[in-house]
Amino acid sequence: MRKFNTYDGSAVRAGGREYTVQETAELTGLSEHTLRYYERIGLITPVRRASGSRHRRYTAIDLARIEALACLRLVGMPIEDMRRYGELSFEDPKNASELLEILKKQRKVLEDRKSQIEDTIRYVDMKTGYLAAIASGDEKQIEAATKRMMRAFVRTTERAPT
Repeated sequence: MRKFNTYDGSAVRAGGREYTVQETAELTGLSEHTLRYYERIGLITPVRRASGSRHRRYTAIDLARIEALACLRLVGMPIEDMRRYGELSFEDPKNASELLEILKKQRKVLEDRKSQIEDTIRYVDMKTGYLAAIASGDEKQIEAATKRMMRAFVRTTERAPT
């Protein structure tokens, strides 16, 4: 899992330092390739280029926006939803309901994924218990672990969509 930093905007207060693509990648946890891709597809406004070298120079405001995009991507938001989210201004009250809906939709996706992960962890725990019982050679433990797995299987098939 990638490292996720929370950019605090301190560079804005410190006088507007600019960052190279390498520094921006390190600060945001996104790759240089992803930063260029986000600019190419319009998720990030075109970044200022240094006059002599034409290398990208990111501002603190760019970093704050990129961090928001990194967070949205980390939670699995599709690019189109990220684009729409970025187009809407938080300062315009008319946008609040649409922004809210975008985030609610993504939260539902996360809740579903969380449930799937919890089910998978339970399965791994159960299988681990079963294999530990087999490794011990204790027939009573094996029988108990087998019954637990069968009960779980029945519960799973009862919940399965038809």
